[in-house]
Amino acid sequence: MSAELPSEAETVVIGAGAVGCSVAYHLSELGAEDVVVVDQGPLPVTGGSSVHAPGIIFQTSPSKIQTKTAHYTSRLLKDAGVYDEVGGIELARSEARMDFLRRRVEWAESYGLPDPQLLSPAEATEHLPLVDEDEILGGYYSPTDGRLDGIAALQWYIEQSDADFYGNTELTDLDVAGGQISAVETNRGTITCDRCVLATNNWGYQTGKMAGLDLPIAPVEHQYVVTEPMAELADAESTFGENTEGLDVPGNRDIQEAMSESPTRPVGRDQDNSLYFRTHGDRLGMGSYNHEPLSVDPDAMGTNTEDRQASVRGFTTEHWERPTHPDREKSPKQAFDELLPASADYEYAATENGIFVFTPDGMPAVGPTAAVDGLWSALAIWWTHSGGYGRIVAEWMENGVPRLPSGPVETGGVHVRRFEPHAGEKDYFVDKGAKRYEQVYSIVEPRWQPDNHRGLRTSPFYGKQEELGAEFYQSGGWEAPQWYEHNADLVDRYEDQIPDQEGWQGINRSAIEGAEHLHTREAVSLFDMSSFSSIIVGGTDAGAFLQRICSNDVDIPVGKVRYSLLLNEGGGILADVTVVRLDDDRYMVTTGGGNSPGIHGNWLKEHAPETVSVQIDEGGMSTIGLWGPNARLLLQRCTDADVSNGGFPYFTAKELYVGEVPVIALRVSYVGELGWELWAPTEYGRRLWETLWEAGQDLDVRPMGGGALESMRLEKGYRLWGTDIDTDSNPYEAGLPFAVDLDTEFVGKEALEAAKADGIDNKITPITLDESTDILSTGRPILKDGEAVGYVQAADFGYSIGESIAYTYLPAAHTEAGTDVQVRCEGELYDATVRDEPLFDPGRERIIR
Repeated sequence: MSAELPSEAETVVIGAGAVGCSVAYHLSELGAEDVVVVDQGPLPVTGGSSVHAPGIIFQTSPSKIQTKTAHYTSRLLKDAGVYDEVGGIELARSEARMDFLRRRVEWAESYGLPDPQLLSPAEATEHLPLVDEDEILGGYYSPTDGRLDGIAALQWYIEQSDADFYGNTELTDLDVAGGQISAVETNRGTITCDRCVLATNNWGYQTGKMAGLDLPIAPVEHQYVVTEPMAELADAESTFGENTEGLDVPGNRDIQEAMSESPTRPVGRDQDNSLYFRTHGDRLGMGSYNHEPLSVDPDAMGTNTEDRQASVRGFTTEHWERPTHPDREKSPKQAFDELLPASADYEYAATENGIFVFTPDGMPAVGPTAAVDGLWSALAIWWTHSGGYGRIVAEWMENGVPRLPSGPVETGGVHVRRFEPHAGEKDYFVDKGAKRYEQVYSIVEPRWQPDNHRGLRTSPFYGKQEELGAEFYQSGGWEAPQWYEHNADLVDRYEDQIPDQEGWQGINRSAIEGAEHLHTREAVSLFDMSSFSSIIVGGTDAGAFLQRICSNDVDIPVGKVRYSLLLNEGGGILADVTVVRLDDDRYMVTTGGGNSPGIHGNWLKEHAPETVSVQIDEGGMSTIGLWGPNARLLLQRCTDADVSNGGFPYFTAKELYVGEVPVIALRVSYVGELGWELWAPTEYGRRLWETLWEAGQDLDVRPMGGGALESMRLEKGYRLWGTDIDTDSNPYEAGLPFAVDLDTEFVGKEALEAAKADGIDNKITPITLDESTDILSTGRPILKDGEAVGYVQAADFGYSIGESIAYTYLPAAHTEAGTDVQVRCEGELYDATVRDEPLFDPGRERIIR
């Protein structure tokens, strides 16, 4: 650590907590030079959440990237000597929770955690003798879970990194010039820089504002207590206070000293009551999410010293001793007294209301920010995942590819750019963050939908959809119909082809979804695509620019459509797009499904030369998917244009009129049926729907929701970015070689050539269940000879083929059609068979006619 603040640096990391130190350490490991880290608090005990957090690491998550980053963190810090691998046990006090723990075993198996186990009550209490065996039904044991010493870990990062660290250095402003970060201003001077990483966590919103960004980072208070020494733990050695002797310790010294004491038994949690616990030597620490969310105004967060206490309530007894959580009947104390009876007899030597932060969807916010070049986000990350995300961000910054040592990682669910424009409004993200706090330990049902901030983004068809009984699901703030009660009569028509779905997989599903699927295959349907995005790329160099960033050959005639991919430098899939050439110097690039315009549209803008304009038109077009065998007959009734197969071939486009409405019509189909995407300016949307609806009544035109879209696209093997494909897969692994033209020059080509030369080890593969019609849940392990070889990426029932479908990535040796595999889901083993794709209409007769 140096005393004088430098006046310039290549990279400045703001925040010397768990994440900032990890980023700096990994940048050094990758060879980055001239890295400076500043923090407003003293080092290493900065006073932020990294030093008051209990340091517990439970690795298992339904999210692959969360599990992988947690495991990497535990291995890194174990090797550093600052991690106690005492194991972790999650307890069940209800049958529903016991079912949930079975899911955790399956996620652990899918994502490669070692030796996950279900425990009986007796086995659980053998590990955790303070737990009352009569209070539990069992447990989930992950032997490599544990606890890290936060202060020791920060000190290790600082000592091992070649970066220069400066404590007691408060950020006062971020200088942005021409859309580029240029300097970091502090109370000790200004540092000019080319890159800056925001690792400010609790202060993420405030520091983002300094650069003109509205980052949706919501601080919420969190309660934790540490008992006096317990006779029941008297055999444990106490080191209370030893690890912080001689250090400047801002804030609650008692808590921070307790956090440095090692646990003597596995860490545990009682998620039925939103509680967790660990030993601190001969003391017991207990943490609670079992209270109403105690949100903090993100603008009012004080500094990292004693001033911070002015922005939080401090420990509030009423939230500990009274039930205030909306979904819990017991107070934290009552629940702990029942689970850990010995704890009821002891006073608390230390109490704390710490701060955690949450994004609207509860996931981290990492990666390059949209509006400011060189400014990176590493926010909303806990100690649990901090080592992994530090490595990912450092790799991303240095090599252009987010990855861990095990390989590239998917970023769609954690990219800071995934948030829609409204997410930065403070009331919105504070409310959403509070809800995510409530749900930290809740069993969240499949396809759960929020009940607040609804109706925010609606298409011009919304009123008609309400009349038709749409069941709206929220996606990116959009109200997107999942199915329509208007189509309930179709269930009787197709009853024999729609199997019942029971149990966990059947929650929030409707048989109407299957009926809409089957009707579209037989007649014609309208699908609202208004949440999809169009990006207009124009200018004299537009074609050359798109050729450089698209993996396919997009030097196509006017009126042609081409499917392509956007890749990063490592060949990972940033997006799948449809490129339409409207005229010589004007193209339309469309994205949809899992694609985020915030991620991909801004990526296009950043890479475009000055001679090319990129206009992201998110929500500016009202778009209808017109699909089904009668789609041509219906469209021809509404237009003078020739829409015959000869006059309007597959994968071409025309500008035409539907009634009075000017439309860009693309003859493409995401469901594997004859059809078109009809793109019109938003103000014409209502008339577009009405025109098609009225003209198609005798054809039994129906509205179709997202549930039918998902099952239809899986029958055809069409990919969905963020689900089947992401930055952790390349086009060859993803079964998309037709979207790559190696005779052209594009970003990621070199990596693809190397991958192709080395051979493709894994490949996306469809499987179908042999004897069951159950719909599988994602993230469940695919087994070959009892060993996990993949996991379910996406699944649904194929109503047209009469089989349950799942897509997975499998080792190449297991991808031959006819290979027998098994799937473990909800505690059951399903026999399944690898299949060739597409499963439906492999000759494309239904599309090209």
